[in-house]
Amino acid sequence: MIDFSKEKVSGKIVLVTGGAGFIGSNLCELLIALNAKVICLDNFATGHRHNLETFQDNPNFTLIEGDIRDLEICKRACEGVNYVLHQAALGSVPRSINDPITSNEVNISGFLNMLVAARDAGVIRFVYAASSSTYGDSVKLPKIEQEIGKPLSPYAITKYVNELYADIFQKAYGFDTIGLRYFNVFGRKQDPNGAYAAVIPKFVMQFMKYESPVINGDGTYSRDFTYIDNVLQMNLLAMTSNNPKAVNEVYNTAVGDRTNLVELTQLLKKHLSEYDAEIAKVQVKHGPNRPGDIPHSLASIEKAEKLLDYKPSHKIEDGIKEAVSWYWKNLK
Repeated sequence: MIDFSKEKVSGKIVLVTGGAGFIGSNLCELLIALNAKVICLDNFATGHRHNLETFQDNPNFTLIEGDIRDLEICKRACEGVNYVLHQAALGSVPRSINDPITSNEVNISGFLNMLVAARDAGVIRFVYAASSSTYGDSVKLPKIEQEIGKPLSPYAITKYVNELYADIFQKAYGFDTIGLRYFNVFGRKQDPNGAYAAVIPKFVMQFMKYESPVINGDGTYSRDFTYIDNVLQMNLLAMTSNNPKAVNEVYNTAVGDRTNLVELTQLLKKHLSEYDAEIAKVQVKHGPNRPGDIPHSLASIEKAEKLLDYKPSHKIEDGIKEAVSWYWKNLK
């Protein structure tokens, strides 16, 4: 668990949308540990009840089961709330390509519902999950917040529209927001199952079953893999920052390093082999590239460092080691 001043959030009422999901449930757990009062809004479309088990009976935790596509539910969830950490969305580029309508309804209409509900409830600040997919076809590295390309998927379009809506809500209504462009987040509680499972938990589970993971392409595609604790830190910094220049901005939420898929599988095998030496013998296979995937992603984190005082706690191997330990203990 990350180190953060309790005084900044103790007693505050925080709504975490998508609070039963991977990032959302980690946020709920941390906020409760810091003595905040947490409201979780989730429809369990992609989140899981077992992610809430360790704190669901805590008196500072309230679950509202509902869908952000329902404006009345959003308004009820925002009543009396100080801050919103908006994580609810339908992630995954392939999912959005297969079903762009539902991704649009959840990620754009649902986002707008939450903005309206939070504004009307007098919420102090609305921090939302943006995405590195917003950089689209831009080939410039590292990615700098103010320089983006054209979107490459319906998902990317929805996350860019979120940023546009947030900007308009500040200009039209004086409503304060901060967007966090997540770069390939991984770590404890990330779901390894399902058609749209992220690469790290999916590969971990396959290695543990002695199954060969399939890399899309030749394995040279690279990503700025970002451990969950770095993301938790960014959410808390965005929520509590007293720097007026930091508000109504978007920030890369990453480490500032990139790892290709071959290197990633080698790291996973290395640390999984510490628990089971046979995993070192599992071979990796290669398949075609996925539609909508960008070849390389690497974030500049200078803006977050300067305006939010962000200091990432975990590089890729630190995070892999902790994530592998969690999966081995909880899912083996």
